[in-house]
Amino acid sequence: MKYELLSNNKVFLCGTIETNPVFSHESFGEAFYEIKLSVKRLSNQNDIIPVTISDKLLTSDMKVGSKLALKGQFRSYNKIEDGKSKLMLTVFVREIIEYNETMNPNIIEITGFICKEPTYRTTPFKREICDVLVAVNRAYNKSDYLPCIAWGRNARFVKNLEIGKKVNLVGRIQSREYQKKLETGEVVSRIAYEVSINKISDEETLVSQDEMLS
Repeated sequence: MKYELLSNNKVFLCGTIETNPVFSHESFGEAFYEIKLSVKRLSNQNDIIPVTISDKLLTSDMKVGSKLALKGQFRSYNKIEDGKSKLMLTVFVREIIEYNETMNPNIIEITGFICKEPTYRTTPFKREICDVLVAVNRAYNKSDYLPCIAWGRNARFVKNLEIGKKVNLVGRIQSREYQKKLETGEVVSRIAYEVSINKISDEETLVSQDEMLS
């Protein structure tokens, strides 16, 4: 794999395993399993992040309550649910590393392209937010489509980015619970995963927040 296709999508996570490994899929004779990793925020709340790991990296001590530190990539894939295509997100593990609780436990750095017009809005408390979808190239002519969210001055910068613009951003992966109303009228709880942007730049500009959203 080309080096740039490894360096354009880098994730470091450090947390506690929330679920035991469950078989996900098999590819070219290699089995992959999914676990959920609980990663602490600065506010002491936790993000529960899906992680996909090969059986070649899986060990017997990877069970609920165990500590885990890893390096990998944030990836997307499409899953058909109720006849509709749904964008699924997971951290694909490339390397298990030594657990170090003194390090920032949740870091993502990606380089990709704006692939959908940014959506800018303000909260009832006048806080500025901008959602944007970034396409990150992967090997074998594939791409990962990663939802990202910017706040404050980052949001003001992102809202003016055009489709096709190349950007580099640094942030953290966060989980967010929301309520969705189904066609039947039933309201269900869902979990969204996204990149909360801390710093973002294009070829000409660098914009950063003073501190990570907690």
